[in-house]
Formats: sequence, structure tokens, C-alpha cells
Amino acid sequence: MSRAKASTLGGPRLRVLPWQGQSFVALVGPARAGRSPTPLTIDNCLTQISQRGVTKAVTPALSPREAQPFFQAGFELHERLHLLARDVNTEPPRPTHPIRLGRRWNRPRVLEIDASAFESFWQFDKFSLKEARRATPTSRFVVSPQSEGIAGYAVTGRAGGRGYLQRLAVDPDFQGRGIGAALVNDGLLWLHRKRVGMALVNTQERNHRALELYERLGFMRQKEGLLVLHWSGSA
Repeated sequence: MSRAKASTLGGPRLRVLPWQGQSFVALVGPARAGRSPTPLTIDNCLTQISQRGVTKAVTPALSPREAQPFFQAGFELHERLHLLARDVNTEPPRPTHPIRLGRRWNRPRVLEIDASAFESFWQFDKFSLKEARRATPTSRFVVSPQSEGIAGYAVTGRAGGRGYLQRLAVDPDFQGRGIGAALVNDGLLWLHRKRVGMALVNTQERNHRALELYERLGFMRQKEGLLVLHWSGSA
């Protein structure tokens, strides 16, 4: 399934894209927050993508309410995520490491870092990186330059009065030096200057390192987490 074909599927309430450049795996999720598709709409979409050779589908991170019609359409739980929030009305600390805007020519190195920092299911390809930057009306893409080269990157987005830490990755060889904290604080400072009141981030429940970082930087776990679901056409 090509990206051009995928863009024609789903209708106004579903967004369908290839997953990590794999033609047989699709990312299927709500087209817009607050507009949940019906189970029938999802089921029809799965029928269409199956006819195009797709054998598996995954969802983006969904709230339990958003996940319900997907469960009813045959999706199953893949993983639970923590959802964390932080007030950014007061000015956050300034980054303690140099941070600069990411450029197009940084993307190959950024994707190398992403692959080294995440297990295969969660790794970005060039399209995933682009989608992360386009997920909100405005976004900030930054990297952490070190003498040895780029050590990490982050994508922060803004939609209305809310901010989202869309992606954070640090090369394992550079972890433990405060680079992750510097990248997060850069994003929080940018959101504060944009008059955003609340920043949100999610992470796997078993990613204890990331959870400790976010909580140390003032994020608080929310009672209701998020869910990532999967579907298999062979089920």
C-alpha cells in the first residue's frame, strides 16, 4: 500500500498511513481528536486495506474512550502507555546543553539515533518523522550538537493551548549526560514563549528511564493512560 493510496482510505473520521514504510502494515487512527469513528467505519476500512495487501494494522496512542470502537472492530491491546502532563505557565529552566534547530540534512543521523534508542516497533522512518512534525499546527524540531556529532533530537508540537512532546531520542552512547533533559527543557521553554499552558507526553509503562526523566522535569502521571492497539488480518 503506497502513501498515495493510503491517503484515499478511511474517510473523514479515519486517518490511514503506511507504518514504518511497510506496505503490508497500516497505521489506522482517528482523523481528528474528538471525532471517533464508528466500529462499522473501522471495519470497512480494514476490508479496504486488506484488499490492497495489508495484513496488519496498528493505532496511534488512544485514550480508553477513543479505543472502544477499535476494540469493537477487532483490534486488540498491544501496549499501555503512561500519559504525563506538566504546567508551563511559569518559565521552565533553560537547557544546560547546546540546542539548535534541526535541518533537512540532519535527518539521516536523527533516524540513526531513533533506531538506536527505540525497539523496532517504535522506531521512526523518514515518513514517521515527517508525520510527527505535521501532527500539530506548529512544531519545533531540534538537535543536540556535540563535538562528536549530533547526540539527540526532539520534536515538540503546539495545538491551541496545549503542547506535546512528540518525540525524544538520545544516542545510548550519550545517555546520562543531561542531554535528554536539555532537549525537553528547550521544548518546554518554546511552549512557554508561545503562551501554552499545559504540555503532554506519553511513554511506555516499562520505559522506566524515560518516566524518571519526565517526572524529574515536573511532569505528573495522569490517572488515565493511553492504549496502542493492533489488528491482524489473519486473526
